[in-house]
Amino acid sequence: MLYTIAVWALPVLFAITLHEAAHGWVANKLGDPTAKNLGRITINPIKHIDPMGTIVVPLALVMLSGFIIGWAKPVPVEPRYFKAPLLDMALVAVAGPVSNFFMACFWAMFILLAGTLLGQSALLAFFLAMGQAGIVINVVLMVLNLLPIPPLDGGRVVAGVLPPQLAMPFMQLERFGMVIILLLLVSGLLGKIMWPLVQHFVKLIGTIFGI
Repeated sequence: MLYTIAVWALPVLFAITLHEAAHGWVANKLGDPTAKNLGRITINPIKHIDPMGTIVVPLALVMLSGFIIGWAKPVPVEPRYFKAPLLDMALVAVAGPVSNFFMACFWAMFILLAGTLLGQSALLAFFLAMGQAGIVINVVLMVLNLLPIPPLDGGRVVAGVLPPQLAMPFMQLERFGMVIILLLLVSGLLGKIMWPLVQHFVKLIGTIFGI
């Protein structure tokens, strides 16, 4: 269990914190300084840690199943600063999953670098496992957050491209969003939707980087 925690700790920590930092960075570029003023546009994980989602839930999951996932404190965004609130919110939302894709690519390069610099050893095996964990957790977060269910990022992206008369009713689903996600999870449908996409993107990244 300690080995599993050591393998997954950094990939999970940075996957969920940089995801939130990406939201804040794009929001700032679009005119909303809220995240910047709160010090949330940073790679410092301490600024993003949610005690339950970043520590308690991941530790519980690794003890129960060996797989880790979690979340960070959401970055506050004020749409009143945006020139086109719905569209700009969609851009802010998609920044998180995009950051996860690039982080998955980073971990693929990490695997290549470790394989080049380290000979066959326990340390190499550990770094390879960490790199693979980094790819998987970032792809999982990317796919999960792109599901078109408010309040997930994908729901905000859909709202941003819908006509305003449809976008506002659609966003009203946000109050039921977590219930919908839990029902999909319990029913097994969430896994059936996500895992083919997760496997596709993991394989794609592996093909791109030759790992």
